[in-house]
Order: sequence, then structure tokens, then C-alpha cells
Amino acid sequence: MSLQRRLMLYLLACAPLVWAVAVLISIDRSRHEVNELYDTELIRLARQVQATMLPALALADLAIAPPSTQLDSGEGDVRDMAVAVWDREGRRVISDREGEGLPYRADTAGFVNGTIDGNAWRIYYLQSPGGEWLVAAGQGAYERDEVVFALVASQIVPWLLVLPILLLAMAWAVRRALSPIRHLTDDLQSRGGNDLAPLVHVRAPAELKPLLAAMNSLFERIESLLSRERRFTADAAHELRTPLAVLRAQWDVVKRSHSEEERAQAQRQMDAGLMRLDRLVTQMLSLSRAEAATTELLDTEIEWPPIVEQVMSDCLELADRRGIELACDWPDAGRPALPLMGNTHLMTVLLRNLVDNAVRYAPAGSTVLLNMMATRIEVENPGGPLTPEQLASLGQRFRRPPGQLEGGSGLGVSIAQRIAALHGLEVVYDAAGGDAVRASVRFTRVTSP
Repeated sequence: MSLQRRLMLYLLACAPLVWAVAVLISIDRSRHEVNELYDTELIRLARQVQATMLPALALADLAIAPPSTQLDSGEGDVRDMAVAVWDREGRRVISDREGEGLPYRADTAGFVNGTIDGNAWRIYYLQSPGGEWLVAAGQGAYERDEVVFALVASQIVPWLLVLPILLLAMAWAVRRALSPIRHLTDDLQSRGGNDLAPLVHVRAPAELKPLLAAMNSLFERIESLLSRERRFTADAAHELRTPLAVLRAQWDVVKRSHSEEERAQAQRQMDAGLMRLDRLVTQMLSLSRAEAATTELLDTEIEWPPIVEQVMSDCLELADRRGIELACDWPDAGRPALPLMGNTHLMTVLLRNLVDNAVRYAPAGSTVLLNMMATRIEVENPGGPLTPEQLASLGQRFRRPPGQLEGGSGLGVSIAQRIAALHGLEVVYDAAGGDAVRASVRFTRVTSP
């Protein structure tokens, strides 16, 4: 069901209920006002009768002559009014034709609701100061009801007559109010699959602005994701082409080799190429996982000792082959190392890449130090200071310094930086003592404008 139809049904269901409540309130208030008006008239009538009473009236029964039927009585209906007077003994002294049915109540004063000939009446009793007589003035209740319903009908009938116009106005108003949603739908339906431009919401209603802002934010995330995927695909296609070409060439050499020495040399080169290809694929998969990770997964308190143990174990084979010693320093007792909430696997990948890079680029026979501190983590290796150009190029994908003997893919720093940014950290490279390179993992510093 459309939103427009739903709103119309709600309005059509609620409007009669509201009108019914309004009618009931109107009837109640009208009855109150009419009763107040006619009760005042009854009081006035009873007092006028009492004021005109003379002691001589108690000597004999008198009857007020009914009004002549030939005289114009105006808009009033005298049959709905009744007057009667009784003496001390309860004898009717004065009454009109309708007043003969009024009941005698010796000790009654004020208004009483009674029944005469099966009809509801409202009667007002007035005692004389000396108790010589009792005056009663009454009126039929149905007369008051007629006035009440006539007043209410005079208000309801015009509303019922304009009801079709009101429904048309409501339908137009609902359709007009929902027009921004239709425009948004038309805009989205007319877009192509690659059109992720932000939606304009300058003139949008206040209720739609949060939705439009959320959709624009979603478009930005999708655009960022697609951009990363396109960049990753392009980089993968470019970087995988070279090792595959090398492997193909070495395989041709193996097939055409004429001696065992030549074949062994080609096989060694193929093994090195396969290792480089394996590391490249592994690093690219790690980069893809790091870029696909979200902050929703960073809900674990990082325990650094098992992570450091795993990283040292993973880098031990390369360190032994190059004769490099791995060392680790921890904070003083009672002080934890870099308290952090995050993803244990990603932080293991980050630390492994930093230590692996330090082992690969450090001079053979040197020491790589992993310093776990309370506010940051440092990985330091000797190897000479880096130039400003080299420092600026760190983190660029598939870029490695020239003259490296160890294989690599040029993705380690990029992976580390992506994982650090995901955890609110940053990786900073600088010179340590002038003849070493130090990578520091610390919380991102907010620079003042």
C-alpha cells in the first residue's frame, strides 16, 4: 500500500471519530446553555405568578383561561409550558390546562425532573414566604431537546455539505506534501548504475533531510569502496603480470636447458619467482581484508604478549637466514603496553609487516628492536638514515627502494597504515639516532587549525 493511500485512510478513519467527539461535546454544551436559558424562564414565570397572587385567590378555585386559539401565539408553543398554584392544604388554586397534570409536592423547592402523561418534564417549585401557597412552573423536556438538536444540526449540516470538497482538499494536500518523495524516486530511477552523485536536499522537507544525508553518506562509502576495488584490481593486474612473465621465461629456460647446471640455475630462479608471487598474493589479500574491515569489528581488548610472540615466530626464519637478532622491550611492571580496543588479527598483521620490513631492510648481522611502550609501539632497525624523498614515498603501493636483495611486494607499509587508521592510529617513520630507521605506531594526533 502506498504512503499516500495509507495517509488518506488514516485521515478518513480519524476525521469521523473527531467529528463524533465534537458533536457530543457540542450537544452537551448546547443542552447546558438551553437548560440554563429555559430554567431562568421557569424561575421568572414562577416568581411573576407569585408576585401577582392575592389573598382573595385562596377563597375559590380559579382557572386561568387557556389562550384563544384565534390569537397568534408567535413562534412559541404554549402547550410545552404549564403553571399551577396550590394552597396550604394542597388544593389547586390556579392552573392552566397543561398545569392540571403537574404533581403537588408540599415540601419541594427548586427544580425537579418528572413525568407527565409519559413525557419528561422539568418543573420548578416555589414556596411562598409564609407557606400559604406553592407555585409550580413546568416545561416539556422534548422542547429543549428540539432546540438542542436544531442548534447542533445547524452546525453539522454545513460541514456535511462541504465534506466532498474537504476530502478533495485533503487528497490534494497529501499528494502535494508527498511530492518530494516522488521527485526523489524519479531521481533515483533515472540514474545509471555508476551515478553516485550526492542527492540535492537544499529544498527538501525537514523529515527527508536525515534520509537524504544518510543516502549521500551511503553513496560516498560505495564510491570509496568501488574506487578501492578498481584500484586494487588495476594494481593486481599490473603487479601480477611481471612475476608471471618471469616464471614463463624461466620455464622456457628450463625446457631448453642443455646442462644440469643451467637447469638448476633456472629452477632456483623459478623458486624465487614463485616465492615472490606467493608473498605478493598474500600481501594483496591482506590489503584487501584490511580495506574491507570496518570499525564494527574493533570490539576486543588487544592482548599484546600473544601477538608479539606470533609476530616474532613468523619473522624468525627470515631473521635467522640474514643473521639478524630480534629483541623486544616491554614497559615497566604495572604499566600496560598501548591499551587499545580493536581486532587482534589485524593488529597481528600490522605488527608483522613492520617487523618483517625492518628485518628485510636491516643490514645483515644487526638487531631489530621492537619497543612496546605505554603510549606507542616502535620498531627500530639500523640501515642508515632515510632521505626526505624516501620518507615521503613510504606507504605508496608496490614501490620499494632500489637495490634491495630481499624480495617484497611494496605493500607492507600500506597495509600497516590502513590497519592503523582503522584503529585510530598512525604509522610515522623517522630517523633514530641518525643511522637507523624507526617506525612508530601511535594514536592519531589532531592538529589545531
